[in-house]
Amino acid sequence: MVLLRLLTFTLLSSYFHPGTEVDAQRQFTIRSIMLTIEPGTNVTRDTNVTVRCKATVSSSSQEALSCEYTIYKDSSTVYTKRSSTAEDLLYPLPNAKVSNSGKYKCKITIEGKEMTSEATKLTVTGMSKPVLQLNRNAVSEGEEVTAWCEAPGETGSIFFYLYEDSKVIQEHSNSNPMEAKIRFRNVGLHKVHCAYAVLVMPNTFNSVESNTITVSVKELSIRPVLEIFPQDKVYEGDQLSITCNIRNALYSPENTPIDLYLSLGTKLLSSGKNKVNHTMVALAKDPGDFECRLEKGHVEKVITKMVSVTELFSSPTLTMNPADVFKGEVMSLTCKSESYASERINKEELTYTLEPSVSPLISTKPGEFSVKALTFDFNYTCEAQAKGIKKRSETLTVRPKVPVSIPKISVVGRAILGKPVKIRCHSDFGSFPINYTLLTGDDILSTSTVRLPTQEAVFTVTINKPEEIRKYMCKAQNNPKNGLPSSRLNATLIEPLRGLTLTVLPDLTEISEGNQLYLICGTKGTPPVTYKFYRVGDKRPLLTNTLNENNTHYHVDKLSKEHSGTYYCEADNHANNVVRSEKVIVEVHMALWKKAVIGGVCLLVVSVLVAVCVLYIKSKRGKRQAAAELSV
Repeated sequence: MVLLRLLTFTLLSSYFHPGTEVDAQRQFTIRSIMLTIEPGTNVTRDTNVTVRCKATVSSSSQEALSCEYTIYKDSSTVYTKRSSTAEDLLYPLPNAKVSNSGKYKCKITIEGKEMTSEATKLTVTGMSKPVLQLNRNAVSEGEEVTAWCEAPGETGSIFFYLYEDSKVIQEHSNSNPMEAKIRFRNVGLHKVHCAYAVLVMPNTFNSVESNTITVSVKELSIRPVLEIFPQDKVYEGDQLSITCNIRNALYSPENTPIDLYLSLGTKLLSSGKNKVNHTMVALAKDPGDFECRLEKGHVEKVITKMVSVTELFSSPTLTMNPADVFKGEVMSLTCKSESYASERINKEELTYTLEPSVSPLISTKPGEFSVKALTFDFNYTCEAQAKGIKKRSETLTVRPKVPVSIPKISVVGRAILGKPVKIRCHSDFGSFPINYTLLTGDDILSTSTVRLPTQEAVFTVTINKPEEIRKYMCKAQNNPKNGLPSSRLNATLIEPLRGLTLTVLPDLTEISEGNQLYLICGTKGTPPVTYKFYRVGDKRPLLTNTLNENNTHYHVDKLSKEHSGTYYCEADNHANNVVRSEKVIVEVHMALWKKAVIGGVCLLVVSVLVAVCVLYIKSKRGKRQAAAELSV
């Protein structure tokens, strides 16, 4: 595939390369660059491969341009060449190997401008069979064999693997052929072969296996000898005599020195050249087998023997009674070995000691101790002893329990009359578990056991009368011998509100303009109480007030007709029950002075009308009399 890229470059008269003179009017364009692999991208081993890089460049001048080609394999530069001809760049890979596999790219650079081709993958298959050679195929124990493994004609990053009886024993890299030193630990016949792998990131190509060579390993005649006395019916405390020596040793000066090591389990008891002696007291606790090890150069020979040691007596156990003890109480500690070898010792020969020897300490009989529990955790161990053998018990930790403190009784949340009430009983200190019992008077209502610090004893009751709350108390107990009572429950009992009334002052018939108005809201229940006054038609309350009293009022200083309406009040307390009063209709009447003024005005108008009528009538009479006189 051809990667097209257009690069236009104009050479200015002021631009020069050292040692050359450039035409200021010349222009060129790198049109394309393409990489191909011949005879193909998939070839077999030893094929002659050619990597061809072809670039197409357009120039305004007939003069050849100087360009630089770079060949990349898997992002690494493998070939670089400068050229002033238009011919393709050829990068030969004669007798291609697997290590030549990879992705190839070509880059051309002309006067600072460059273009890179797309990558083309080359795959070379087929690898040569490895060849194995040994300097000898018959040796004695510990002798060294030199091995050579070759990958004929292969190049690149090569890893060699050397096998003994199908198991990899050595690995080597980047050395063809590979040379290795081998020593065989076991006698007999051993089959050796090799293989290799070529690393071409990110892949690994593995070869077939090489030829197989059989190596014969002859055993040396020397052997270690281990002798133990006595070996049967051994009891703790018996003296053991152990000897580690050599059989068929070779004493000629040219032989490699021989070392002997005597050990028990992982513990080295003794070491020497030709013979090792060791004595010790037999103990049943000693782990592992006795081992006599012979080392001669790189040869190791081992013989082991096990000695069964019978316990003279078992390790003691330390117990306490009672299992739970409180601070300052007397307890009994018993140290005892459950079994002993009666054929070797009597029971009376076993002695016991308690550590540490605290004061006061009373020993009633062998292995039994009476002590007083301390006020803090304490560790005890005991030791049993007979015929010089000492054995210790495991540590017994005594954790004295703390007596429970006087409990405290309280209410969780609020206590509301007639509703479920939670009562908590708690002691500040005391060892768990603690039993809490709720009582009313002398009657047991319920018991709760607290086993963890995160738990608490909470009881649920219903109180129907105010005087009942003072009858509750609780008892705490973590010792069967006693229990501590709390004081009586002292808490506020909330009575729900009831009987809410709304009283109006003055009397409804006497309410008139200009007067004062008092709306009094009263209730029964436990304060504090929140009161709210409402007028029908208004969304918000006229007054909200929280008081520690059972009544409050809403006051209007000067009444007017606008204050007429329907009123009511609401109240609630910590019992969370809202009560509402009956509605009261308030009608504001006209003021008395207004009535008097209206009456006076009316009388005045009537009086004026009467006077006018009288004057009118008199006037009419006078006119009639005058007319009568004239007619006479």
